[in-house]
Amino acid sequence: MSAVIAGIDVGGTNTKVVLTDADLVVVDRIDLPTPAHEGGAAIVGAALDAVAGLLDRHGAVLVGVGVGAAGVVDAGSGTVLVTANSFTGWAGYRVTEAITAAVGVPATLDNDVNAFLLGEVATGAVEGETDVLGMTLGTGVGGALVLGGELFAGPRGAAGEIGHVPGFGDAPCTCGQSGHLETVAGARGIADRYAERSGRRVSARDVADAARSGDADAVEVFRTAGWGVARAALLAAGILDVTTVVVGGGIARSWDLLGPAVAAAITAEPPVSGAAVRFAHSALGADAVALGAAARVRARLFEDAPAR
Repeated sequence: MSAVIAGIDVGGTNTKVVLTDADLVVVDRIDLPTPAHEGGAAIVGAALDAVAGLLDRHGAVLVGVGVGAAGVVDAGSGTVLVTANSFTGWAGYRVTEAITAAVGVPATLDNDVNAFLLGEVATGAVEGETDVLGMTLGTGVGGALVLGGELFAGPRGAAGEIGHVPGFGDAPCTCGQSGHLETVAGARGIADRYAERSGRRVSARDVADAARSGDADAVEVFRTAGWGVARAALLAAGILDVTTVVVGGGIARSWDLLGPAVAAAITAEPPVSGAAVRFAHSALGADAVALGAAARVRARLFEDAPAR
């Protein structure tokens, strides 16, 4: 039987499970509803049931499970620390301990944005790059860093959290502070800024459609969002000398609206190093988090393998 790795992306609405071979080539995948309000055991159990079904379909043997989850996690202990209110009984749950106890293989846990970046570095848009800023432009704005070829989480696990860097106006942020990047570049922030300008409350997707139709308020909201994304990249370039950025998430699909403002901002204030800032778009799409989780546990398996 072939050996496979499972990568699991736990979201508040859906969970994605992929099986990969040792080269992170996807063997099979499945999406299922997340039982987000039934507690950690139910969330993990549903994902492992899906893994078991895929294993039976392919007659494969499982050697590791990687999980990417929204919220704040302690990767060392494999525990979810803080979650959004879309989950119940998930914070404090020892994810990797439960998985290993259930299926008897090594397991890892990462924040979903960290996993996104690991996936894109392992087998996606920035494959093989050693120094990268990852940005996910979704409901909010997430960030992660790979430095020197390794994920850099920082001493408190908050490195790369570019979405919560101040200096982007004075609008209140979901975290309780104000002026953070996600207030101008996340989907919620884009909808809020458009409502302020136009008096109309619509989704970020509708704002994008309006901008493409020439709505001046919508165009300005996306110009501001693009400026914010560029400023975030320039912060990384100036402080860390990181000039490669991989972007994903629903808002990144409106790069036709963001891109001109990003380019203009970087042209106006280029990094002091003189290096060009390169933006790459996610090549893995909806699989990125699950594949990054699989990449993380694959690295763990290699570390634990006995020397020959």
